[in-house]
Amino acid sequence: MDALRKQASKLREQVAKQQQAVIKQFGGTGYESSDVMVIDEVEMQRHQQLEKLYRSTRAGKDFQKEIVKAAEALTAIGYKHIEAGTKLSEDCSKYGAENVSDKILAKGASIYGDARKHVEKEQEELNKLLSSQILDPLRAMILGSPLEDARHLAQRYSRMRQEAETQAVEVSRRQARVKEIPNPENVGKLHAAETKMKEIKANMAVLGIEASAALAAVEAQQQRLTFQRLVALVEGEKTYHLRVAAILGEVEAEMVSEKQRKESAPPVIPQESFSGKTMYFLAEATHSFTAASEKELSLTVGDYVVVRKVSPSGWSEGECKGKGGWFPSAYVEKRQRIPSSDLAADVY
Repeated sequence: MDALRKQASKLREQVAKQQQAVIKQFGGTGYESSDVMVIDEVEMQRHQQLEKLYRSTRAGKDFQKEIVKAAEALTAIGYKHIEAGTKLSEDCSKYGAENVSDKILAKGASIYGDARKHVEKEQEELNKLLSSQILDPLRAMILGSPLEDARHLAQRYSRMRQEAETQAVEVSRRQARVKEIPNPENVGKLHAAETKMKEIKANMAVLGIEASAALAAVEAQQQRLTFQRLVALVEGEKTYHLRVAAILGEVEAEMVSEKQRKESAPPVIPQESFSGKTMYFLAEATHSFTAASEKELSLTVGDYVVVRKVSPSGWSEGECKGKGGWFPSAYVEKRQRIPSSDLAADVY
């Protein structure tokens, strides 16, 4: 009866250990952590190194996935940006074309509409960069065989280590059995257990070296490639923003220049607004003025001008030495008021 109880107890222990092994294999992360020294100190160090490399490559892979996810989101936003920007460009250009005049808004809309096309081209270039230099290389490494092969080697080593742990317990049990009953049968089983343990140990040494080398190579490549893609992302975004800033800077300068030109240009006065009863006045030029267009009138200090129109914009229209045109009102001083009917042909 005692023998049966002992046998049942050992059977329960064996089943419990097998259940633990199954739980470790299917419920873990792929490489099981363990502080148990299965063979010797060298093997323990190799096990710790593999565990560290396995976790490092897993973290690196997860980080690459996050970068890919972000790049995909930026690309999607970029296409929406292009769609909205293209529509705005078309609307601005249409307004400018349909409202051709000297009005500053129509001109400004045309300028911005044309520039907006260039901004969207820069966004297209950024999207191409995200695809070719960020997404494609990282996806290739995440799904690549070198990483998976190296991790499979580490997982095989982990399973072999669990097997060695179980076998070490079996050897200890057989050694105790031989001490208890040193018959040929028990001695033979002990030798078989020890032989199997030696085979496992030899296989672990080879597999451990191979798995460590493979994971170390993958980790180095993973670190190098991910860093390079981050640098490419930074450079791409920097180039994009600098080019867009340059385009918008040029647009702003052109629009401001156009506004200043419109504000400083002589006003356009319909000819029919003049009448024969309009009161003109004689003025003397106190500052020299050089005409910049055919609509303007050059003046020299001391010239007398018959002023025929004064605009609220700060410009006046008049005649001097047989020529007519616009000049700054502040460049002359009023001398005498005369009716237009008494106006002489030339004033000197």
